[in-house]
Amino acid sequence: MKSKAELIVLNHTKFGENSIVLHTLSAEYGRHGFLVKVTPKTAMALFLPLNILQAEVTENPKSDLWYARNFVSVNPLNGIRCNIHKNTMTLFMSEVLYRVVKDQTNEDGLAEWLKGQILTLDALQSDFANFHLLFLLRLCSVLGFDPDASGLAPFADKHLSQMEFLLKLPFAEALLYPLSGVDRNTIAESILRYIEFHTESAVNVRSLAVLREIYG
Repeated sequence: MKSKAELIVLNHTKFGENSIVLHTLSAEYGRHGFLVKVTPKTAMALFLPLNILQAEVTENPKSDLWYARNFVSVNPLNGIRCNIHKNTMTLFMSEVLYRVVKDQTNEDGLAEWLKGQILTLDALQSDFANFHLLFLLRLCSVLGFDPDASGLAPFADKHLSQMEFLLKLPFAEALLYPLSGVDRNTIAESILRYIEFHTESAVNVRSLAVLREIYG
C-alpha cells in the first residue's frame, strides 16, 4: 500500500551499496525506519537531522522495513542550516530522540510537538543558547514524566535552582535566563541522566561533546 506522509529525519545509516535506512518520526508511523535507494546524484542534504520531508511510503506487511521515495522538503529551515550553533543543536536533539524513542513506537503528539520545536528554533533570531535545555525538559513532559524539583534533585547536583527556573519561567524568559557554557553543559548532562532513569536505558549522546565545544 502506498501513501504520502510527513517524516522528520532523526538519522540515517548505510544499508548495502545503494541504500540507506532513514530513521524518522511521524504522526502516522511514530518512530520508523524506511529503506531509501540512493545514487551518486542523490541530494543527501535532504536527510540532515530534523529535516521535515514529505515522502511516498510503500508499506510492506511482511517486513518492518518499508520503502520511502520522492522526497520533498516541507520547510527549508534556512534559519537553522545557515547557523552552525543551530545546526549543532539539531544534531543533539535528533540524537536524543533517536536514542530515547524506541523503534516501532508511536508516542501520541510527539511528532507534532517536535515539528513545532524545529520551526521555533528555525525562526529564532538570537538568544537561543538555552533552547536545547528547554527542549529536553519539555520532551520529558511529552514522553509522560513531568519533571519537577523533587524528581530532578537526585540528578541536578548544585544546579537544581537553575533547572527550576528553566521549568517555571515562560518560554521567552527561559531563553534569556543567564547561564554560563559550563552550566548549560552540566544541566544538559543532568537532564539526560534523568531521562535515562525514566526510560530505563542508556542515552549515550555523542553530539553533546560538540555542544560543549561550541558553548564552552
